[in-house]
Amino acid sequence: MHPALNIAIKAARRAGQIINRASNDLDLLKVTAKQPNDFVTEVDKAAEAAIIQTLQEAYPNYGILAEESGEAAGKGDGEYQWIIDPLDGTTNFIHGMPQYAVSIALAKGGIVEQAVVFDPNRNELFTASKGGGAFLNERRIRVSRRTRLGESLIGTGFPYRMFDKIDLYLSIFKELAEKTAGQRRPGAASLDLAYVACGRYDGFWEFGLSPWDMAAGALLISEAGGLVSDLRGDANYLETGNLVAGTPKVFGPLLKIIQDKLPESVRG
Repeated sequence: MHPALNIAIKAARRAGQIINRASNDLDLLKVTAKQPNDFVTEVDKAAEAAIIQTLQEAYPNYGILAEESGEAAGKGDGEYQWIIDPLDGTTNFIHGMPQYAVSIALAKGGIVEQAVVFDPNRNELFTASKGGGAFLNERRIRVSRRTRLGESLIGTGFPYRMFDKIDLYLSIFKELAEKTAGQRRPGAASLDLAYVACGRYDGFWEFGLSPWDMAAGALLISEAGGLVSDLRGDANYLETGNLVAGTPKVFGPLLKIIQDKLPESVRG
């Protein structure tokens, strides 16, 4: 296992301990709205601080892009950067819904090379190294073998802050509802992507994601034999925030349905 991946696992588990302890006293949580329907808790901040401390102790020169503290937390040389979501699925967490995760990725020159997604509820640790495969609790994982969109279970995420594209989302959702075995929207993109990697979903699509939502999960899928792109079919999803993923056979039909619904101004 790559040394940086080991450190990321250590950081994720440390954050998971903080999250699990807090989950026993949700009524005591201090919750702040960053913007409408976008919440942050003291747990997000504590988990992020623990992650950053662990990573910086081992790699003090690496930059950091984190959801709560932004790039200001990092003092790196620009080549290596940690991309961190300390608690993906905060809204689920504060409602006691057990669908959230810690997501940590390491990018070199903008290319993600190490990935960890940790679900502290189920003690499920998803890991990947570029060129080294993807794993769930040290067991090698692969995307599902499904080849037909009509038999596929697809994950997605609907807008919760900005609603200017809600009609477009509903149009795509409607067509996919008619042409798939079903769609799910649990509310934590990093776990959704990990579920594609291990075959629980056959595909995933969402717009308006942040790098920390998808950096680790996208590498998991690629290393598990799946495909990931932006809405043009290119690899710029970290920049555009728009992501489509799936098994090799499901990805193409899924992307086409989405592209056919999009005005040119939305693609990217």
